[in-house]
This record gives sequence, C-alpha cells and structure tokens, in this order.
Amino acid sequence: MELADANFGQNESRAVQHRRNGELAAWIPLIALPAIVTVFRARLAQWQFMWALSIAIFFGCKWETWIRARFAGVRASFARNLGYLLLWPGMDAPAFLSANRTSSQPRAKDWLAATAKTLLGGSLLCLAANRAAEGNKALIGGWIGMAGIVLVLHFGLFHLIALAWQVAGVAAQPLMHSPVRSTSLSDFWGKRWNLGFRQLTHGLVFQPVRRQFGAAAATLAAFLVSGLIHDFVISFPAGGGYGLPTGYFLLQGIGVLAERSQFGVRLGMGRGFRGWFFTLLFTTGPAFWLFHPPFVKNVMIPFFAWIGRL
Repeated sequence: MELADANFGQNESRAVQHRRNGELAAWIPLIALPAIVTVFRARLAQWQFMWALSIAIFFGCKWETWIRARFAGVRASFARNLGYLLLWPGMDAPAFLSANRTSSQPRAKDWLAATAKTLLGGSLLCLAANRAAEGNKALIGGWIGMAGIVLVLHFGLFHLIALAWQVAGVAAQPLMHSPVRSTSLSDFWGKRWNLGFRQLTHGLVFQPVRRQFGAAAATLAAFLVSGLIHDFVISFPAGGGYGLPTGYFLLQGIGVLAERSQFGVRLGMGRGFRGWFFTLLFTTGPAFWLFHPPFVKNVMIPFFAWIGRL
C-alpha cells in the first residue's frame, strides 16, 4: 500500500511538473516575439513597428491558446492544427479543433455580405490613401482609413475565412456578430465585437480573477488588460497618447457594471432602445481615446501615405 501511494504521489508530481512546463512553453512566444520586435524598433517606421508588434502578439496568443487546448486534451489532425495556427484569426482553440463540432453551411447572402464589406473597406482605404497628404484633412482621412481597415479585416476578410472553414465543416464563427444590433455593453463586448479578443481575455483574465475575487473585479480586470494591450500596440508605436486606450477600456468596464447595477436595470440601460443608445454613446463617444490623434498622425497617416505610393 505504501509503495502504491508513493508511486501515485510520484505520478501526480510528474503530472504537475509537466503541466507547469507546458504553461511556461505556452507563454514564452507571447513574451519573446514582442520583445524581439521591440529590439528592432529604431530600424522600423512607426507604422511598420505597429504592424509587426500586432502580428507578434497575435501569434503569441495563438500559440498560448493552442498549447492550453492541447493540455486540456483537445486533439485534432495536423491540417486542423496548422489551420488554427496560421489560417484562422479566432482564439477559441477547443471549438475550432474539435472534430465533433460542425457548422451549418453558409448561405449565399453571407458570402455576398462579407464580400461587400471587404470592398467597402477597400474603398475607404483608397480614400484615406488619397487624403494622406492633404494637411488638415489628413486626420479625417486617417479615421476614414481606420474604419476601412476594420471593415476589410474584421468584417470582411475574417468573415470570408470563417465561411470557408464552415464549408470545410469547422465550427468557425465570424469574429463580428452584428455589433450594431447590441442592446447592452455586455452584449456588445461579450457576444458581438471582436470575439477572438474576447475569447482570449475571458480565458486568461476573467475566469481566473472571477474565481478569486468575483465577477465585478474580473470584469474590470479583463477590460484593464485589454486597455494595456491596446496601449502597447497603439500608444507605444505612436510615441504618445499613453493611457488613453487603457482609460477607454476601463470606462467600458465601468459602463458594463453600471448597466448591471440596480440603478442601471431600473433605467433600462441593458435592454431595448435605451440599451442600444447607451451602448452606442458609450462605445463611440470616447473612441478618440482609443485611436487618439498621436496614433492617427504618427502611425496611420504615414501608413496610408505608403499605400498611396504603391
């Protein structure tokens, strides 16, 4: 009996050590890739540094979620694993990799809508590229161009990629789910806007903090981390506007808690037209904190000018 208990203890210790080694391996790229990009910051234009930093963080996060799914026992074919790491922008590894989760076939109108959004975004990018050297109008052009990027990527190309995976039988849901129809901030940030990033912060931040300190603290922590990441990708390359993206996301977290409070429920801040208007006001009103003028002037306008020279 003692021998059996000793063997069980050793096996359990090995399992714990194996899990810790896996967690370390999961985090190494997420730390190392942005650090490597930062080393070459002085050799890159500000817009080049921003995109390189974004890509480094993206693939670091992809690796972390993939490793976490592997240690949770999720298994898939080599092609499915490679597809998740390189050909899918979402972060819900278990849903994507699970062979028993299939999706319904996309409709023709889904393809048309995704294509239309891609083309509209491309048109806005062209407009921004033409306005990039027009003095005072350049700032407006920068905002137009950023709207074009969101349409091309998040609403357009990423939607088309999701549809292509659905045709292949993979449960790949679009990252944007009609955010304009949101009737609450919780609905907007939790179910409709950039679900890939939401899945990431929910698993890495919200759930661990909630177990220790409750849902309210977890909500603020998730928005705080989101803000810090955006500050790193937006303000750091721009060399200014530090703290504004973090302030924007903290404000969103406060808004979520406010609409869930007794006062917010009585006012109807999380439902119907009032909830829709509150969400629109809260997300778009302070948007210049997120994409602040230093970022537009120092990063995006030079990027659009580069596009115009192609």
